[in-house]
Amino acid sequence: MIRPGLCSVTFRGLEVERVVDLAADAGLEAIEWAGDAHVPPGDTVAAERARALTERAGLAVASYGSYLGFEGSDEEFAGQAEAVLVAARALGAPRIRVWAGRSGSADVTAQQRARIVGRIREFSDRAREHDLDVGLEFHGGTLTDEISSTSDLLEEVGRDSVRSYWQPHQDMTAPAAIETLRRVLPHTSTIHVFSWWPDHQRHPLAERTELWREVFAVLAAEGSDRDALLEFIPEDDPAVLPREAATLRGLIAAGQENAR
Repeated sequence: MIRPGLCSVTFRGLEVERVVDLAADAGLEAIEWAGDAHVPPGDTVAAERARALTERAGLAVASYGSYLGFEGSDEEFAGQAEAVLVAARALGAPRIRVWAGRSGSADVTAQQRARIVGRIREFSDRAREHDLDVGLEFHGGTLTDEISSTSDLLEEVGRDSVRSYWQPHQDMTAPAAIETLRRVLPHTSTIHVFSWWPDHQRHPLAERTELWREVFAVLAAEGSDRDALLEFIPEDDPAVLPREAATLRGLIAAGQENAR
């Protein structure tokens, strides 16, 4: 089953109650709560409140969208990691999204990469103690900036509880994007959904129907349960969320039909 949802960072300037209402009214089923906006690391009060409001609306907490990047001194990293774990547990999230460093795969030394790999292992082992999975943001400017580095990183980390998010990289054509999805598919937990083309130009999701219909056909054919979370919408306008959510649900249904 592919579950349609929302990243709260889509509406980073809105209050938690408003984000919940928007998601519920749009017919979405889950929310990834942002660690840089609505649920700061270490803030158990904010986390418990977001969880309660989400569940009261009949929605699920999909994940905790942290910005943990595995950088800094050992002491700094330990403090950041603990704060993220505290918030994720209070939120009741099944998964923590993290960033594989803050530099592209071509720009890090072997030593720097090894340190990030070791820290991801350490963090994922701590997270598993609390039944939490880890999801690597699939993003430029990190060790997941291209598909070979992403695949290598997952193998280097070597933890079943560490999987990858997926989204089309900027300026990537539909066929190229689909190829990256196919290559990382067995290790993919969550899809970030948006329509940017080219570069940072935001369009209605329907304008990349070809891409997203194929994405959801690939996912449906593989058959695993995943979350598909709207991340960006045109003009960050709450008024268009119902339209974008309806398009998302339609694309998921079309993908399932094409996979039969």
